[in-house]
Amino acid sequence: MSDIIIDRIKELRFLMDKHQLSAYIIPSSDPHLSEYVADHWKLREWISDFTGSAGTVVVLGNKAGLWTDSRYYLQAAEQLKGTGIELFKDSLTETPSFIDWICSEVTSGSTVGIDGEMFSISHVEAMREKLEAANLTLKTDVSLINDEWAELPPLPKTETFLLENKYTGKGIQDKLKEIRLEISKKRCHLLLLSALDEISWTFNLRSSDIEYNPVIIAFALISQDSAYLFTNKEKLTDKAFSELSQCNVTIIEYHNIYHNIYKVLSEIPARMKILIDKDKTNYSLYNSIQHKESVVFCPSPVILMKAVKNETELNGVHNAMIKDGIALTEAFCELEKEVKKGNFISEMEFAERLKARRAAQPDFFCESFGTIAGYGPHGAIVHYSATKGSNVKIKDDNLLLVDSGANYFDGTTDITRTFSFGTPTEKQKHDYTNVLKGHIALASIHFPKGTRGSQLDVLAHQYLWNEGLTYGHGAGHGIGHFLCVHEGPQNIRANDNGVKLQEGMLLSNEPGLYRTNEYGIRIENMILVQKSFKSDDFGEFLCFETLTLFPYDRTLIDKKLLTNKEIEWINNYHQTVFSKLGPLLSTKYRDWLKTKTQTI
Repeated sequence: MSDIIIDRIKELRFLMDKHQLSAYIIPSSDPHLSEYVADHWKLREWISDFTGSAGTVVVLGNKAGLWTDSRYYLQAAEQLKGTGIELFKDSLTETPSFIDWICSEVTSGSTVGIDGEMFSISHVEAMREKLEAANLTLKTDVSLINDEWAELPPLPKTETFLLENKYTGKGIQDKLKEIRLEISKKRCHLLLLSALDEISWTFNLRSSDIEYNPVIIAFALISQDSAYLFTNKEKLTDKAFSELSQCNVTIIEYHNIYHNIYKVLSEIPARMKILIDKDKTNYSLYNSIQHKESVVFCPSPVILMKAVKNETELNGVHNAMIKDGIALTEAFCELEKEVKKGNFISEMEFAERLKARRAAQPDFFCESFGTIAGYGPHGAIVHYSATKGSNVKIKDDNLLLVDSGANYFDGTTDITRTFSFGTPTEKQKHDYTNVLKGHIALASIHFPKGTRGSQLDVLAHQYLWNEGLTYGHGAGHGIGHFLCVHEGPQNIRANDNGVKLQEGMLLSNEPGLYRTNEYGIRIENMILVQKSFKSDDFGEFLCFETLTLFPYDRTLIDKKLLTNKEIEWINNYHQTVFSKLGPLLSTKYRDWLKTKTQTI
């Protein structure tokens, strides 16, 4: 494969010379700036052979580099071998940003090219500022890797259906009413939406356009008396089309040459103020607007509406947790029995078995991401994805890390567990317990209303930091409701985005530790922000409710490292898991779960 990548980069350099470009930047996104993209837009993967969900490739005349985060350091190093593309480890202090690297490598007066559809407005502004300071020009309308050359598949044409109010808790009309109120507060006439999860949430639509993410590929324009949805009309079920029509939503074809979102934006008169989120909107959309003075930059009002779940959504998530717990119990029980018999199955086979258990549950739609089942050293690869070449057997002489999740009509799940099916080493137990202590510290904290996730991140790191250890990813990310498993704006990580945690927000709680070529440990539950107590002197406090229902591995816990409160927390959690799942399981699985949830 490396020879193919070398040839592709060579051809790209030929095109760069033709357009007089000294550098060309290829990100991982699509025109909607999605984290996960349809195969139609996997240009960065095509030019580099790196399959991770996050990464940016920069090609110069004689060099090329890929920037990715700590989740993919090991994977990227392996996949880039022989391609001539250098790996740059993002977030390390010694690693220059790709823009800084370009500024240091490219001759003054040169031009840097990008496809403006693949970058947000704010990102383009930041890049342009740095490039111009180095006397470099940014050209934003250069699409060098086209569909025909890359032979990428066409846009997906999967069915788009209406998610009923019994799952959403709120109809399209009510959501549009709330959105229009926010538009008017900003003294605007129109709102442009391009983020796929925001559009899917607003119009209560779901699809399989992007693997693991039940969103539709569409743009939307919302005014005070109408709305326009730019998507493939043929994909809509009759019920979905009927409901949209009743809500005065006009369907415009996504790729109509003569009448698409870019054309409509170009015709907006100067008197019409349009609200645009510069972090969520691609630069080409903004550039198509003729009267820039009509643009009002502001975060999309849909972001927080979607992030704060209503009562119906939360009831659904609780229900989804029970179904997920049943599936996990059945799958892990069977796996452990097979391992103890010496019938070792592979990472990929277990992932398929786990998927099958979830698929047997009511209202299952799809996995929420590809299952990460990493045994031994593979567990140290944060976002490991087993292939036929790497697919090892799960045995009893090391740790198994499994990160998995599902999308049910009533909720999205995300859970990670680390298990030993043999006798763990003292080092493994020590590491696991320190990760668990951070997990418990975050789960049990009470915090003042107005607290941001960045202020809590240290709780999940503290016991590792005390021993000179750490992990590179955040302690928690937001989670959607039958939508994307990674949802903003809420998170728990060191980088402060200014977002306050609010009652009704869903997040993950997932500290970890990864020892290269040895094993990986991660413990992840989903947590819900809820009211805690109110103090007359100090105001209102919030806390987390732990939602996930599945035991920790008691054999990996070093009780000597735990406080009495931590022991009590674990025992209470296990009691909750058994009381909610036990009555719903057959005798075989109930007995297994009872053993796994005994007090420590």
